[in-house]
Amino acid sequence: MIAGPDRRYSMCSAARWAAFALWLLAPSFAFAHVGQGDISGGFLAGLEHPVFGLDHVVAMVAVGIWGAQLRAPAIWVLPVTFPLVMSFGGILGGLGVPIPGIEIGIAVSAIVLGAMVALAARPPLWVAAVIVGVFAIFHGYAHGAELPESANAISYAMGFVIATGSLHALGILIGVINKWSWGGKCLRAGGVLIGLCGVYFLVSHFMAG
Repeated sequence: MIAGPDRRYSMCSAARWAAFALWLLAPSFAFAHVGQGDISGGFLAGLEHPVFGLDHVVAMVAVGIWGAQLRAPAIWVLPVTFPLVMSFGGILGGLGVPIPGIEIGIAVSAIVLGAMVALAARPPLWVAAVIVGVFAIFHGYAHGAELPESANAISYAMGFVIATGSLHALGILIGVINKWSWGGKCLRAGGVLIGLCGVYFLVSHFMAG
């Protein structure tokens, strides 16, 4: 029996994301097999996707700012946790595993992370990591679900992970001003703005629906 187009595409997508999963488990092996053609076949698309989505940008910058507010070791734990868990979410999205409320989760991530920055919240490190990790799944899923059909899954994932890390780094650089009293106030005000962006995204989602 000949598989229909949808089934063939599903099998192809599953194969590409399975390859990505293996790459996560064996980085040296994967990098040895990612050539120039793979980079051009998805890397730029993955690099652009987080940067051109304001909902992604504000949440990822907030992670960096919050990490800077919490200081070491959170300043590196949170920006490392997010891309790692986001990659897992990307696999789920690429495979089409159903997770409800992705757009809502992304909007809520901006609200919650913005609130953490605005309040300069200082929960235990594991709690902060769990908060960041949960929202990373939603962001990663959105990236994976929008994988271009012709793109290489590994190079695409490399692109959005690097872009995400860069946005975290930007947040950390902004968070450096926390060492001054006026800087801390500015960061809190920025957290309020991030949270308001999240409210806007959430309202827009329900209005569009």
